[in-house]
Amino acid sequence: MFLDRIIIRVKSEDGVTLPAYATPGSSGMDLRSTESAVIKAGEWGCVGTGLYLEMPQGCEAQIRPRSGLALKHGVTVLNAPGTIDSDYRGEVRIILINHGKEDFKVEPGDRIAQMIFAVVTFAELVKSEDINDTKRSDGGFGSTGVN
Repeated sequence: MFLDRIIIRVKSEDGVTLPAYATPGSSGMDLRSTESAVIKAGEWGCVGTGLYLEMPQGCEAQIRPRSGLALKHGVTVLNAPGTIDSDYRGEVRIILINHGKEDFKVEPGDRIAQMIFAVVTFAELVKSEDINDTKRSDGGFGSTGVN
C-alpha cells in the first residue's frame, strides 16, 4: 500500500536501466553508475547515472548513500542528502567521497547511491522583531547533553 504516488518522467541514455525499488518495503531506488571511476582514499569524485528527470513542481529527489558502501568501504555521498530540484533537467550525477583507507573502484552498473522522492513544503518567511522563547532557547551545539 502506497500513501502517495508521484509520476516522474525519466529520460535515460542508451543501455541504462531505470532505477527500481529492490523490495516492496524499500524507500529508495538504487542508482547505478554508467561509467568507470576510481575514487582515491580521502578524495571525492562525480559519477554519472545516465538519468534525466522531470518532476512536478513541489517535488524533489534526494540522493542518499548506500549503507553497505559506507560500512564496507567508507564511501558515501558527499553532500548527503543531495537535492535534485524539480526544474533541473541535466544528468543526475552522484558526488561520492571515499573516507576509506583504500581506493574505491566504480564500474558501469554498480549501485552507488539511492534516490528518494519527497514532497517539498514551501514556507513563507515573515519578518518579526522577536520570537518566542523555549526551554532550550539559544542553547546551541551540545546544549541538551548526551544522556
